[in-house]
Order: sequence, then C-alpha cells, then structure tokens
Amino acid sequence: MSVSPPIVDWLFLDLNSYFASVEQQECPDLRGEPIAIVPMPTDATCAIAASYEAKAYGIKTGTKIYDAKRMCPRLKCVLSRHDIYVDYHDRILSEFSRHAPITKVWSIDEWSCKLPPNKRSLPEAIALAKRIKQGIWDNVGKHINCSIGLAGSGLLAKIATDIEKPDGLVALPTESLPGRLTELKLSDIPGIGINMEKRLNRAGIWTVEQFWHTSPKQARKLWGSVGGERFWYQLHGHEIPEQKTNTSMVGHSRMLDPDLRIPEKAKGIAKRLTIKAAQRLRRKRFYATRFSLSVRTTDKRHWAQEIHGQPVDDSVTYLHYLDTLWSAMMYELHPYLLLKVSIT
Repeated sequence: MSVSPPIVDWLFLDLNSYFASVEQQECPDLRGEPIAIVPMPTDATCAIAASYEAKAYGIKTGTKIYDAKRMCPRLKCVLSRHDIYVDYHDRILSEFSRHAPITKVWSIDEWSCKLPPNKRSLPEAIALAKRIKQGIWDNVGKHINCSIGLAGSGLLAKIATDIEKPDGLVALPTESLPGRLTELKLSDIPGIGINMEKRLNRAGIWTVEQFWHTSPKQARKLWGSVGGERFWYQLHGHEIPEQKTNTSMVGHSRMLDPDLRIPEKAKGIAKRLTIKAAQRLRRKRFYATRFSLSVRTTDKRHWAQEIHGQPVDDSVTYLHYLDTLWSAMMYELHPYLLLKVSIT
C-alpha cells in the first residue's frame, strides 16, 4: 500500500541580509566583506542592516557603528540606497510570480504564498522552492540568497525560514511536528516576546517542546485571551484566519536639548527615533502602513504630515519616508530651531 506524502499549505520566503546582499550584488568589492548599512556617514549612527560576514563578529541591526568598528576593525560602512532596494524587491517579486502566486507581501524582504492544490504535496513544494531559489540566482543576482519555509500554517512556514540561514529550505509538515521546532528557543518564535517568555517561565515552561505539549485551553489561560489558543493551533500546523490587533501605533518622540535644535542635528535624532520604532515593530512582529513625522519649533509653530504605503517593518523604507517628509517640512516651515520631533 502506497503512503501519501505529507501536505504543506504555505510557502514563506525571507531574503537573507537583504540590504547588505543587494550591495554585495551591486559592488564586487564588497563580496565576502563585513559590511554594515548605515543611514548617515557617522560613527554615531546605528547599523540598519549587516552582512553575514559582519554578523559573524556580533554586529546586527541596531549596533552603534563606533561599537561595530571595535568589534570588527575592517568593517565597511555603506550608505543605504532605498531606491535600489525597492528595485531589487520588485525584480525578485516578479521572478517569484513566475513560479507561484503571492498571497501577501509582509515587507520589503518577506512574503508568503498559499500553495495551489497541485503544489501542496511535500515533494512538489520542495521542488517549487528550489525553482524559486534558482530563478532568483539566474535572473536577479547570484548573491541574493533567501530562506524558504514550508508548513501547514503561515506562522510555521515563517518560523521554518529562521531555522536555516542563509540559503535555507526547511519543511515542517504537520505530521512531523514538533520536529525541528525543538531546536529553537521560546524567544525565536514570532509572537513570544520578552514579557510573554517571562510569563511562560513563571508557569514552568522553558522550552518550545514544553509549550508544544500544553493544551489550547492552557495557552489561552497563559495569554489571558483567545489569542493564546489561536497561537497554539497555528504552531500545531492549523491555519487560523487573521485577527486585527488592538495595537495601532508605535512611536517615539524627544524634546531636543539646546545643542541639538538646529535642523541638521535634529534630523539625526529623528533618524535614531525612526530606527528605534522600526526595531520595536520587528520585535512585536508587526508591520505598519503609515509613517508620520511631527515637529515643534522654538517659536511655537507645529508641523505634521504622514505617508501611507504597503505594510513594511524595515528601517530603510522608514528612513526613506523620513527623508521625504523632512524635506517637505524644511520647505514649508523654514525652521531655525526645533524644540521637539516625533515619529509614529
């Protein structure tokens, strides 16, 4: 008697160190080098992305550049180029669409596909994933790598992309669970942040395997809401329709010290606030469709404007939005000194 192969419903693609990989694709001199993508040419800023060669030294998104250069003296800093990252994003999406439908674009470097029925058997899904990878190498760039996850739920497929990087291909069919999930820490699972991990620890749950063996009702009690039960089912390979979150905004603001009030220095603060807000989004596994800038001047004038776009969570896109809004603010307001900047 023949046994039917496992079924997977979702494919999730995550581009590896995307911004750094694009720069290495564009500039042969950067290939194999530790590089950090930065919003401005100063050691006082933060890395908004890092190549795998830089990550080997412990450099990651948010690392201060003056620290990063101590960690890796031969680090090369590259100014971010939003337009070229968007161009590559469009080209990669176009190549992906030649092989499979795109269900949802999550950010500039992540998207998912609800597999058509004829591609859901595990061998077919793996073959499809390999064709997508080869297509990106052949038609976009040989230095653009991605990790692809295959699973019964979108959450599990996303988790699978984090198990092997770079250039990973991991399947988590429901029949084999928990399987490789047990290789992960609780904090590796999207939806388990610092506070939730502490709550699980207080309940005696320290590993993914321990959480796996809880019940839906236990998960609901731990979360204090039906969200825990939904999360449990998704982690066990069952797709649950999305629910709107009550969290609608992430933001930061700062009153400026007198020596930071000239527009040039105030913009540096605004960039740091933007990077910080983007990091919070990623920690919470959220995406935003709106970016706003507001400022107050020392002569009591106020300016605010926002940009609407696709759901994204990456610092480069938000910094591009900031540049656009900052230019508009400078043109309309002609500020001499700024008292406060706010980013949401």
